[in-house]
Amino acid sequence: MTITLFITFMTAAAAVSGLLTEAIKKAYQNAGRKYSANVIALINAAVIGGLGMAAVYMLLGIPWTVNNIICLVIMIVAVWIGSMIGYDKIIQLLKQIQETEAKAERGAENGNENQ
Repeated sequence: MTITLFITFMTAAAAVSGLLTEAIKKAYQNAGRKYSANVIALINAAVIGGLGMAAVYMLLGIPWTVNNIICLVIMIVAVWIGSMIGYDKIIQLLKQIQETEAKAERGAENGNENQ
């Protein structure tokens, strides 16, 4: 297991897991059911990160050593954190940009009215 392979797979898996987590959350919202976003993200990370990494090991012929199994467990945690942080932070950033633009527009309108 190389660091490059680990980071590459983690990035791709976190993106997929984040999107899948949001899709499941929307399905729960539409059904009117309560859910825990962190638990959904953890289950997705275990499936996508764990099973995906196991598939990568098999497809690339990487041996099942203790170190590689430890990397698989670390991958699950990394994908879980990446999928939770990534999507939420992007949404937060977009909302902040939108709010900043709205404030700037209101400020420009108020500045024009005072002149």
